[in-house]
Amino acid sequence: MIIKTDEELEKLKAIGRICAQALDAMAGALRPGITTQELDEIGARVLAEAGARSAPQVTYEFPGATCISVNEEVAHGIPGPRVIQPGDLVNLDVSAEKDGLFADMGASYAVAPVAKAVENLCRDGRKAMWTGIRAVRPGAPLADIGNAIGKFAEKNRYTLIRNLASHGIGYSLHDEPGEIPTWPDRSERRQIAEGLVFTVEPFLSLGGRNAVEKDPDDEWTLVSEPPALTVQYEHTIVATKRGPVVVTLPG
Repeated sequence: MIIKTDEELEKLKAIGRICAQALDAMAGALRPGITTQELDEIGARVLAEAGARSAPQVTYEFPGATCISVNEEVAHGIPGPRVIQPGDLVNLDVSAEKDGLFADMGASYAVAPVAKAVENLCRDGRKAMWTGIRAVRPGAPLADIGNAIGKFAEKNRYTLIRNLASHGIGYSLHDEPGEIPTWPDRSERRQIAEGLVFTVEPFLSLGGRNAVEKDPDDEWTLVSEPPALTVQYEHTIVATKRGPVVVTLPG
């Protein structure tokens, strides 16, 4: 999507705030003993009260309002009876639609006590996302985002999941210009258009390189291959002359 009017931008900011508020509510309730289903219900309630609809449910008939992935799970974890334990690494991914526009965001949380390496992974996952966001400017190559994240990951001795990409968003959950690599990709030759709306969401890992199906009976949940703890941090942004505008903030 290319933002063309102030009204579109305000609508995008509105659904972005709602996603951020839902994520914050879920993160605030995250503790040992709570189930992923209970966390999902919290997010669903925030969305419903704001008049928003779950994007994965609307788009894919996903069996949850949000995606919640724990430990070995990298993405698209289905909320259910799994009980959060001390030491778990939990990713919360919230995307939603209101007034015809979509926003998407995610963050990973370490449930204490955790090893220092996991704390560092969370810290650096967030830094990797912001490294990618800072590379955004109209007219620049889209590849600048993945190149910047790749340099950060290599310098800090992490790997990147290379088959889960950022993506355009706006009038649909996955909008033009399609997938955007958050790793170095020499085949990426497109440029960032002014007003382009998309996510920046690197998957930083302690060794993982791809995401694969967890179980043949589970068409959604993805795990790391090779197995390794992985974090994801994500914002929806708009590329403007003044720099990237992050719309998924609680306000």
